[in-house]
Amino acid sequence: MSATPWIKSLYPVDHASAQGAQKENLDVALKQVGFIPNMYANMVNAPAVLGTYLHGYALFRSESAFTPAEQEVVFLAVSDFNGCTYCTAAHSMIADRMSGVPKEVLAAIRAHEPIQDPRLAALFAVTQSIVRSHGKPDPAAVAAFLAAGYAERDLLYIVLAAAVKTLSNYTNHAFGTQLDPMFAAYRVD
Repeated sequence: MSATPWIKSLYPVDHASAQGAQKENLDVALKQVGFIPNMYANMVNAPAVLGTYLHGYALFRSESAFTPAEQEVVFLAVSDFNGCTYCTAAHSMIADRMSGVPKEVLAAIRAHEPIQDPRLAALFAVTQSIVRSHGKPDPAAVAAFLAAGYAERDLLYIVLAAAVKTLSNYTNHAFGTQLDPMFAAYRVD
């Protein structure tokens, strides 16, 4: 995250005092994840940002053909490329404790080392290629992705994941979002 956040006069929205669209979005967030992450409390300053994020995130999780482990690899690839330490820590925790990402794959992603699992390596590479190239991935990365057994349709779900992670990554940069205690063990610098 940025050492000098550029949002200076907006503050995290407290769920207990939120009203209108802010409260509605925070209610949805609470129902989805069981608590209000600091990121959500910042995003809801513009209710459309959190609403779009929650909707797209839920659709990626429910509609994509990716396994939970593959979904985390996609989210980690985007967040890592965007330099979002908050989302990298959060998705590292989810990858480790909930989604079944192999420990050696998570360690490789976090250390910026090659991923030894060929299928997950192709997924990570094409995701970062899509983000790095602003949606014009390297043909070799796409070919490796398809050769690993993924479908062209899966590329569109990577675009969806990149869109929602960009919303969260950029918000975290803007606010300098403080890491929630539950993600602290996965902090990255």
